[in-house]
Amino acid sequence: MHSKYLISRASLTWIFLIAILTAIGSEIKIMPFANTTFRFGLGTIVFFLCTLLRPTPFILAGIITSIVTTAFRVIITSTTPDVSLIDSIFLHLPAAAFYILFALCLQILNIHRYREKPLMLGLLVAFSEVISNLAEQLFRFLVNSYTFLLVHDLLILLAVALLRSFFVVGVYSSILIAEQKKRVQEMLTIGSDLYVETLYLKKSMNHIETITASGFDLYRQLKSQGYRTESLQALHIAQEIHEVKKDSQRIYAGISKIVGEKSFGPFRMSELLHYIEDGNRKYSELLGKEIHFKVSIDMDFQTKEHIALLALLNNLTANAIEAIEDQGVISIAIKQQLDDIVITVCDNGKGISQGDTTIIFEPGYTTKYNMEGVAATGIGLSHVAELVNKLNGFITVESNNQNTMFKITVPTQTIQTGET
Repeated sequence: MHSKYLISRASLTWIFLIAILTAIGSEIKIMPFANTTFRFGLGTIVFFLCTLLRPTPFILAGIITSIVTTAFRVIITSTTPDVSLIDSIFLHLPAAAFYILFALCLQILNIHRYREKPLMLGLLVAFSEVISNLAEQLFRFLVNSYTFLLVHDLLILLAVALLRSFFVVGVYSSILIAEQKKRVQEMLTIGSDLYVETLYLKKSMNHIETITASGFDLYRQLKSQGYRTESLQALHIAQEIHEVKKDSQRIYAGISKIVGEKSFGPFRMSELLHYIEDGNRKYSELLGKEIHFKVSIDMDFQTKEHIALLALLNNLTANAIEAIEDQGVISIAIKQQLDDIVITVCDNGKGISQGDTTIIFEPGYTTKYNMEGVAATGIGLSHVAELVNKLNGFITVESNNQNTMFKITVPTQTIQTGET
């Protein structure tokens, strides 16, 4: 009960906001016909756009908007000394009929079904506006004894309706595309993280298989030597480990399926670089660091290995951010050299000692410690090396006290699809 009340109150607040914005927007207007208060204003645009952005009960929104808009116009007109309150109400009452009928048309046509069909959406709303405008003019004829239903006037109504409808559809489509790109970026990030986890899970499964085999060997040895109790215990342990392996296989299959289905591929390298820069800029801001990103690409191309590339580049870029104290520069560049694609990630952080450059890709290596002095897991760069190896490439690092550069070289044919 309480939840429904909150939802209803929020919906009602949104409707009143639409009504107020529509009333204000309708005052930004042109009045194309003489001897009438009929206008082309921004009110219709505001009403249509707001009902698209958020699911809205059209009929209720139309009724409240008609009341608020009429009252708003009556208040403005009442400042004119030679117009009485009754005359002012009758003068603007036809506009109320417009918004009610417009909302009714949107409801009947169920325009939300066509949100992803801009052409049909624009035509249906233009049709609704023309019908509503004609009804408004009929009302004006009945109330104010005015009519202008000439062919020229009808053409103006149609042209303005098409213009306003497709303008709103264009704005809405731009917002929708921006939201879709945001969701794709989020899913790509999730996909790259899951991809990384599948590699570790696969590695663990190989270890589990080795341990299981060793357990069975121990069982046979103990049994052959007459240690019945101990051999049965070894067998039990081996069987339990085998169950863990089967569970891991099921998890691996599930994650692999998710990564495959949510890959959104193929992607252009320029798109990936944009996602990497955008995501890591937010990460640097989260850490309170002022990072300037320099991104360059000599040749753009499509790749189906976007998940692996995103995973390793995100890892290297995040490490670069963490290596910089307060402010610095990170450069990401992609170049083609003969039959290879060369990717470099450079930063001007604290650098890596010469003695460590030969071991940083080993599992367990880390220079990161928390406030209690506990070391990080150190799996990041070993992971990057494994990803690069999976792409049939290799990775090197050069570092001094001021600059660090990771250089990844992979065969072009490994990551580039046919289209460039």
